[in-house]
Amino acid sequence: MSDGELRYKRILVKISGEALMGDADYGVDPVMLRRIALEVQELLGLGVQVALVIGGGNIFRGAGLARAGMDRVTGDHMGMLATVMNCLAMQDALESIGTHARVMSAIRINEVCEDYIRRRAIRHLEKDRVVLFAAGTGNPFFTTDTAASLRAIEVGADLLVKGTKVDGIYSADPVLDPSAVRYARLTYDRVLDERLNVMDATAIVMCRDNGLPLKVFNLFNAGDLLRIARGEDVGTIVTN
Repeated sequence: MSDGELRYKRILVKISGEALMGDADYGVDPVMLRRIALEVQELLGLGVQVALVIGGGNIFRGAGLARAGMDRVTGDHMGMLATVMNCLAMQDALESIGTHARVMSAIRINEVCEDYIRRRAIRHLEKDRVVLFAAGTGNPFFTTDTAASLRAIEVGADLLVKGTKVDGIYSADPVLDPSAVRYARLTYDRVLDERLNVMDATAIVMCRDNGLPLKVFNLFNAGDLLRIARGEDVGTIVTN
């Protein structure tokens, strides 16, 4: 496939930490890691530049412990470190199949990864390296959803992609409500007005105000990432 057939040249994919668990109850499933790595490698082969933001919920959730009494800032810093661990695991999975990858952290951990520098991140992408943005925004009280929106805007991504466990955005939780309806297209204002909760409000507002389209899809459907890059009708697209 030539670049001319691609709908998006540069994308940022947001993956939840829970997705890395696969069928396990905790931690990282090597089978799931490799499957995602292979799909990312296929995207690169098509000429797509790929960045990743991975959550840390499979290891640690700062907000949950904060509700149980832990200092919120401490909890969020621990959550940031969990995302670094996940990004290092994904970097290893990518490199094991011959794909160059760089982890860039919003907090300084020079012994294990690079500091996040916007221009350097863009240069990595231009050299067809996968860039994994770790440690969220580097600030407490901000989610990895917001970090994904921020980094996508900073590096000039054409599309923000969020992988979930369902094939798009629904009017209600389809697991709990069988009558829930899947939307093919939505506006950011409608997502906010109806509190559809696909991402936190800060992330949604950032995408809206910067004209960044968002695609929500089922991460567990093999091949859907490639279909999205080609502009096929997969999941739900959110625009202005």
